[in-house]
Amino acid sequence: MVVKQLKLSKMAIFCYLVGDEKTRTCALIDPAFETDRILAEAKKAGFRVTHIINTHCHADHTAGNAAIKAATGARIYIHRADADKLNSMMNGAFARVLGGRGSPKADVLLEDGDTIAIGSTALKVVHTPGHTPGGICLYIDGHLFTGDTLFVGAIGRTDLPGGSLDQLVTAIKQKIYTLPGTTVIWPGHDYGIRPSSTIEYEKRTNPYTR
Repeated sequence: MVVKQLKLSKMAIFCYLVGDEKTRTCALIDPAFETDRILAEAKKAGFRVTHIINTHCHADHTAGNAAIKAATGARIYIHRADADKLNSMMNGAFARVLGGRGSPKADVLLEDGDTIAIGSTALKVVHTPGHTPGGICLYIDGHLFTGDTLFVGAIGRTDLPGGSLDQLVTAIKQKIYTLPGTTVIWPGHDYGIRPSSTIEYEKRTNPYTR
């Protein structure tokens, strides 16, 4: 498996390329902006984009879905609880404000515990509601892509519609902090501390979950 972390120019968003070395196919996690650059990075690395996976429905993580899908034919994946808001008028309007486009409907609706196969690489869906009802993390041995659930030294905001602080903290403690401590956390935004962390470190130091 190959992991490439791409920091985008707006809102300190991290997009991730997760590639399968056997089939040379890859998933893009939250390809929000700079889609030409993202596609160029995938091509440079020698991967064909087959999956677009959104950790949640917010436009700052989904505004590039339409351009990536049009260019590659990749399928869009999102948790069932966020599917309706993914291509809502409000989300589309916000995406355009950010310089992107409204997202097409999802092709695949996810549930907790589902497996997303990218060639011989398998990502497990971990449902972590609280930032949004359908927020998810994606786990593969040694790596967890946390979207807006857990950041380095912070957690996702819960004051937007559908948010719940109790749900978010419970999900982090019961579904994330129970994974091996050496698991690398790849967050959805860069808060200027460092670009990644580990579960062990966040358990010890994150002020929002201690």
